[in-house]
Amino acid sequence: MRRKCDRHAAAAMFEIAVDNYRRRLDNSARWQCRNHAAAIETPGMKQQMPNNHEKINYVELPARNIVTTKAFFESCFGWTFADYGPEYAAFDGAGLDGGFFQSELVASTSSGSALVVFYSERLEETLQKIVRWGGVITKPVFTFPGGRRFHFSEPSGNEFAVWSDK
Repeated sequence: MRRKCDRHAAAAMFEIAVDNYRRRLDNSARWQCRNHAAAIETPGMKQQMPNNHEKINYVELPARNIVTTKAFFESCFGWTFADYGPEYAAFDGAGLDGGFFQSELVASTSSGSALVVFYSERLEETLQKIVRWGGVITKPVFTFPGGRRFHFSEPSGNEFAVWSDK
């Protein structure tokens, strides 16, 4: 049996990966915003995680200004976004997929909202990056059983936390 050169072997592996990826997509993934009745067909939309029965699958958060919120998370954390009209942007690259919807409301623990918590291996570096890209530290670093954490709000006012066990 003749061995392919590295360039052709890599191309063949890429074709196999693309073919496997296409098979995982369910006929051009169907996405439906929970705030709007119309489903949106998105050919080539990637599925990040399998759907697991009765497990958290997606999170939606309010955003006073979707443009500045997207810019913050793209710059600070490397998230990617797909816009579905001017009032909704889906994100991925966050560990759990989700979206931001246009709203004057904010997610804050003081108003009873759930708290979305990031993990960081380098807590102080993450804090500095958040401030550099326009986040506001609302609770400075403090210790808790299991590690340290701080809270911040992003430009639209939503509260998040970052923790570390280091």
